[in-house]
Amino acid sequence: MFTGIIEEIGVVKGINKSSSGAVLKIKTEKIHVDVKLGDSIAVNGACLSVTAVNINILSFDVIPETLKRTTLTDLKANDPVNLERSVKADARIGGHFITGHIDYKGRIDDIIKNQTSIGFNVSLPSEFSKFVVGKGSVALDGASLTIATVSKDNFTVYLIPHTFRNTTFGMKKKGDFINVETDIIGKYVAKDKVKASDFQDILKEYGYM
Repeated sequence: MFTGIIEEIGVVKGINKSSSGAVLKIKTEKIHVDVKLGDSIAVNGACLSVTAVNINILSFDVIPETLKRTTLTDLKANDPVNLERSVKADARIGGHFITGHIDYKGRIDDIIKNQTSIGFNVSLPSEFSKFVVGKGSVALDGASLTIATVSKDNFTVYLIPHTFRNTTFGMKKKGDFINVETDIIGKYVAKDKVKASDFQDILKEYGYM
């Protein structure tokens, strides 16, 4: 489980693909100091398990389904990636609950720049539209963001300068694809029409109570 507060921008040192998936190697400057084998790390929002630690180089095995569903399949050496370690049970939740299970690859349809923020207009397939609502939460490449507006085919989020500078969003351009994870709470509501009291069970399931 993650919160969508990006800890650092890592750098891809290599990705070796095979019929069984891929081995991804990422160089870090900060988070490697207390990472252990088997730890979960969100890489551009996708939850991956650490399979090797070589000083500040972390290795991950990526299964074919993850490569198919996410933008990790397009990574190459020296590409930047957003990194976040899994949240501790006693930590403050600065963003929102994120599982690291990517729903789809969204296309950046437009980038809106103004004096105080930068907006990203992201494509929205119809099958996911019921999980995306104005003022709700969404994770884009692992970053927790608030949805400003929603239309039939896309939605818009706005980033403050701090988020823009400390994530890979500053390197994105129109037409690029980005990992999208819709809000887990919205999925529960849509599937089971849970009552407010049922949210306690959801929080307990994910270790927050």
